[in-house]
Amino acid sequence: MSTSPLQGRPSILLIYTGGTIGMKVDPSDQTLKPFDFSQITEEVPELRKFAGKTDSITFDPLIDSSDVEPSFWQMLARTIRDNYEAYDGFVILHGTDTMSYSASVLSFMVRGLTKPVIFTGSQLPVGIPRTDGKENLVSAVEIAAAKDPSGHALVPEVCIYFNEKLMRGNRTTKVNSEGFSAFRSPNYPPLAEAGINIRYSNSLVRYPLSWEETPSWDTELDTRVSILKVHPGITPQTVRDILLGSDTRAVIMETFGSGNAPSRGWFIDLVREAAAEGKILVNVSQCIWGSVDMGLYATGRALREAGVLSGFDSTTESALGKLFHLMGMSGDNEWVKKHMLENLRGEIDV
Repeated sequence: MSTSPLQGRPSILLIYTGGTIGMKVDPSDQTLKPFDFSQITEEVPELRKFAGKTDSITFDPLIDSSDVEPSFWQMLARTIRDNYEAYDGFVILHGTDTMSYSASVLSFMVRGLTKPVIFTGSQLPVGIPRTDGKENLVSAVEIAAAKDPSGHALVPEVCIYFNEKLMRGNRTTKVNSEGFSAFRSPNYPPLAEAGINIRYSNSLVRYPLSWEETPSWDTELDTRVSILKVHPGITPQTVRDILLGSDTRAVIMETFGSGNAPSRGWFIDLVREAAAEGKILVNVSQCIWGSVDMGLYATGRALREAGVLSGFDSTTESALGKLFHLMGMSGDNEWVKKHMLENLRGEIDV
């Protein structure tokens, strides 16, 4: 691990898309209203310590994170792409409910990233006593501005910073709707942890092959993905409707434990039928921690033999974003299947 002082005076772009962190109590009627992010350094003067320039863009209209959809991700990617050369790092303020989905899909939409893109938010508005928003924002900006002695970003990845931990975005999931530790990265350690200083785990960070590389942006998404959550008592009709839906190109199967599902003949027959139609079937565990291993038990082997791909230790959010991205790049399902088994952005341990 290393602790690095700020090198130079970086410029940071704050992108406020919506969410609790950007709300402030209106003194006239005591209601929560979005505050003007052009005045953010007046509201949070600590930001001046880390960045020479802090600019902001506010989405109009603001997006409740429950209403996030592909057009939002495309607009977010374009916003970063269009401002990429002008800033050293980017901090995206986002509602917590779908933050892991957004961080995951954005990580796949950009290749060759050389600058930090840090998502953060809060459980309480910045202006509320005991808020977590101020610390999350200040630390996210500090991380986005941090460089090594050569002037390179310490963490050139799409990440989530929340409650003293910096996590790879496509490894995260929201686990708490009330506590300040809202997010976990169950199958990959934090890239940095904040205490008196921010301590970076440099060996865990993915760095570009070349710092001179110009990132490429793939903003086309195909969202014809369904999720089948396996559960005791699931009916054949439910499984058929999801696996064989006419508008479904891929299905994420959330299975038990290390990738197990019912061994009854009708279930495996439906899986085989879906695979025979060319559908992309990906096995992701319902367990927060651990990985899919379809060679461990007979039920898992039956799924593998029927044509189901391992999602390894992927979160559902990451598997969804990866499918959206790969399917948007190609109409060839076999090509998509091949790349689903590859570690593209540090999202899985194969």
